[in-house]
Amino acid sequence: MLSSQSLKSKLLWQLIFASAVLVGVFSTILYNFIKTSIYEEAKDQLLKQAHYIVSNSPEKLDTSYLKTLDISVKIIPKPRYIDDITVIKSREGERTYLLLYYPYNFEEQSFLFLKKDVSSIEEFLDQLLQYIVVTHIITFFFIIALAYFISSNISYHIERLTVKLSKLNEEVLQPIKTRDLPVEFQPLGKSINILIKKVKTYIKYQKKLFVGVAHELKTPLAVIKLKNEVALLKRRSPEEYIETIKLTLKTVDEINKMIQNLLRIGRQEGDQFENPVTLDIIDYLREKSNNYRLLAESEGKRLVTDLQPKSYVISIQPTLLNHIIQNFVQNAIKFTPPGGTITLKSTPITNGLKIEVIDEGPGVNEKEDLFAPFKRFGSQSGVGLGLFLAKSAADAMGASVSVKNRKDRKGTVATLIIPAKLVCPLC
Repeated sequence: MLSSQSLKSKLLWQLIFASAVLVGVFSTILYNFIKTSIYEEAKDQLLKQAHYIVSNSPEKLDTSYLKTLDISVKIIPKPRYIDDITVIKSREGERTYLLLYYPYNFEEQSFLFLKKDVSSIEEFLDQLLQYIVVTHIITFFFIIALAYFISSNISYHIERLTVKLSKLNEEVLQPIKTRDLPVEFQPLGKSINILIKKVKTYIKYQKKLFVGVAHELKTPLAVIKLKNEVALLKRRSPEEYIETIKLTLKTVDEINKMIQNLLRIGRQEGDQFENPVTLDIIDYLREKSNNYRLLAESEGKRLVTDLQPKSYVISIQPTLLNHIIQNFVQNAIKFTPPGGTITLKSTPITNGLKIEVIDEGPGVNEKEDLFAPFKRFGSQSGVGLGLFLAKSAADAMGASVSVKNRKDRKGTVATLIIPAKLVCPLC
């Protein structure tokens, strides 16, 4: 039995109902059209006969030739409430007649009365109605079979996708072959493939994150344990104990900083479900650059902007966008030497917008996975989760990021590509 919550069941009943209504309406219109046409033709014949009689028999009626047509004719006084040509359908017992009142003699106020037996027409129409009803019933059962076939065919492809997805696991995440699906289901298959790609990326980085967390926490904890064990081996001066405690507190601060960044990752996963808003990205970058400029100037560096076009409006999740831009700019300020320049640049591209943050730092090793968690570069302090967070935010909203050396080898270019149509679930 089909469930009331089943898509197949709903589709089946909708097809049956729509088709049955269509056939019923069509049959009704067809029957009424045939019935009206037949009676109109009968009325026209009566009118022609009446006109002929009035025109050719002004004094004496000659109705002998009308007997073969089942028409009776007589002259009657003007009926009450009838002033002009009038046709009435009347039923007498089991017989049906058409009655025509036709003005005959104006001076005598008389009318020509024609009466035609149309029982044969009624019998024909009754038989026609029976044929239509029987045909309607047969067609209705055919519709049920056809609707069941169509709904089963549609649900078959959904069931195939369901089986395919049920067999996926983190070890075997293979994309669906969309070319094997009907055209109507190919967009769904492509969306599922995008989701599979995101899940694979998420699992990949989560594994790296867990391993990195274990490694990063293990080392400082081991240092704290060792320093305290050494301090307890023999009695020491108060200054030496104070120095040991300071080193321990410094290490604890580093651990706390790491934990804060891990919490940021957790918050960012929630930000992925932020409702997108319509945002002019150029205005957004122009506003943010004022804050970044103050931050750069506080460290003796300069931030300049080159924002093109004048406006670029898109539906986007602003918190995720902020994670990316803020990380790029902070890294650029961190690695650019005093007196150097950081450039925030935006450029329209085919089907999207490219945002670049260009610094004058030492550059990066492009052969390494720059977006892996706990990846640190140079001698600057940090936990090494910034680019990991930026990559995660970009993947979540359907954008792409990259970090490469400048062509002149005098710094780094961090790039964010925002497509015109984001593929995030909420955009």
